[in-house]
Amino acid sequence: MGTQPPPDDGPERTPPTDTPGPDRAILAYLGVRTLVLVVVVAFGYVTRPIWHGLVYSAIYSPTGLLVVGGGSLAAVVLWYLPPDRLRSAGSGVGGSSDLDVVSDGPDSLGELVGTDNGTAAAKFRLLAVIVGLLIAVSLLVGGISGTFEQRTLAQETMADATEVEAFPEANPENPRVVPRRVSEVTTRGEVSYRQHRLGTSDIARREDGSLAWSYPIEPDGFRNTLLENQRGVLLADMTRIDERRTETFDDTDFTYGEGMFLHRSADWQLKKTDYLARYNDDAVEFTHDGTPYMYYPKTGHEWRLVPFPHTVPVWDGGALVFPDGEIRHLAPEEAQSSEILDGQRLYPVSLTRAEMGSLGYRNGIVNQLPVVGAHRGEVELATLPDGADNRQPFIIDLAGERLSYVTAMEPYGADSRGLDEVWFADAETGEYTFFGTDRETLTGPERAMGIARSEDSQTNWGRNFVVTEPVPTIVDEDLWWHIKVSPVDFTDVTRNVFVNADSGAAIAVETDNETRAFIRGDINESTTDGDRDDEGAPDDGTDSDIIYYIVVTNQTGEVVERIPVRSGQDTSIVPPDDDRVTVVNGTATATNDSATTTNESTTAA
Repeated sequence: MGTQPPPDDGPERTPPTDTPGPDRAILAYLGVRTLVLVVVVAFGYVTRPIWHGLVYSAIYSPTGLLVVGGGSLAAVVLWYLPPDRLRSAGSGVGGSSDLDVVSDGPDSLGELVGTDNGTAAAKFRLLAVIVGLLIAVSLLVGGISGTFEQRTLAQETMADATEVEAFPEANPENPRVVPRRVSEVTTRGEVSYRQHRLGTSDIARREDGSLAWSYPIEPDGFRNTLLENQRGVLLADMTRIDERRTETFDDTDFTYGEGMFLHRSADWQLKKTDYLARYNDDAVEFTHDGTPYMYYPKTGHEWRLVPFPHTVPVWDGGALVFPDGEIRHLAPEEAQSSEILDGQRLYPVSLTRAEMGSLGYRNGIVNQLPVVGAHRGEVELATLPDGADNRQPFIIDLAGERLSYVTAMEPYGADSRGLDEVWFADAETGEYTFFGTDRETLTGPERAMGIARSEDSQTNWGRNFVVTEPVPTIVDEDLWWHIKVSPVDFTDVTRNVFVNADSGAAIAVETDNETRAFIRGDINESTTDGDRDDEGAPDDGTDSDIIYYIVVTNQTGEVVERIPVRSGQDTSIVPPDDDRVTVVNGTATATNDSATTTNESTTAA
């Protein structure tokens, strides 16, 4: 009998298993990755003001779009790429390594818990290579797009500007008498806050129409930035030094203000409520009907795709911050029609500075190149010397209480310091007018400061006094440079010097009323030589060079002696036995008189 084969029971059955198949593994991997990405995006959204600069540049900058946008996209792709799809093929010759694609199933938690066998490091290396390439490309793209941005900005600025035949009239009631540094020294010496300090100053209009240095009263110290609020604003008169007025509005706390930490700050809330705008300018602090406010000019960007993709900055309105925490974002037209903002400057100073800086490109890109460029009609911002304590554009008040940004332009060239053009930007509308000097060159701020010093060769410049903060002003349709003379400690303004930009003539005045009279045109070179009607001036003119007096008083406060200090002289307080008490320039003086003087109080007037 033959052997019978065993019966065929069909295909062999495999025992059931709980191991998921490849499809379920991929879904689990993608789910975990998506969950982590959602958490990261949610955290980024909550803290979005911190990343404002990166996100904004990724949207409105060709280089930012490449580096930030492209790098972020590459990071997301690598994040979703299964870690076991990449493996290091080992070090080859010279230590190089290759990345190969493999077909093993994905591990949804491998990279997160550190069991990915080095694929996370491989992803980081690949991401670094991609970002490095993007940075290299962005350097080339950024140079080209930046050049076209300057060219487009210059063309649009020139197209919207109007050339005028005469300078506009200045407001004689609002001269800039008090420099910023003098205001900071004197104002900080007048206030006393234990938990607060004065923040960054800016120029604002007071309710009476005068101009002032405005300060936020912001928390001082880490603890106070966390718990305290901005305590209103302070306005220090910048148009008078003789009878200077300081107004403090410190009884109104700002819910969101300057110097407050993270989400409590106005900056955080501005970026939170309007993310697609730049806040490059400092806040303008002012009051309306006794209530303090802050205004932040906003700058946006627009894309231009031809002839090469680039963006240009534009005015995007402003944000008005109320003390109770309300933030009202206003379009340019809304800001101009706002009753609260009436008379304040609305246009961004930073945008004006960018537009003026682009004018070197107005006659083409090739024209301004260093080797092949003809530099025809090319202008650049006038140079301000060290010690000017100012920067362009200058902010002045024109007739009718119209604030204006003034920019002095000089011809291209390292040795060119005369003025070729003077530009005026309306601080409320951003409209430009400019005055061209044609072939006649006007004196610039650097030369004007030198003239102011040379007019008084007896003053010990640099050691006792300095000339500071040149500001343009208009007198009888002529451009003058208004320069202040201040002690080196910036505690006062001893006199104002006006230098004619056409003739180079210099006129010095001492009082606030004289400054206003000069801008009105009531004082000229002849009246400053002794013909001015001044009841307080001596008839013989011998006191014309006195810069201040030492006033000696007795114990009851009665003035017993007034000692004049003339230009070029210095003062010092010495003990009674000092040789200089009895001998001055080789001339003997009465010892008893000197001893009497030192026993009495001395004040400067």
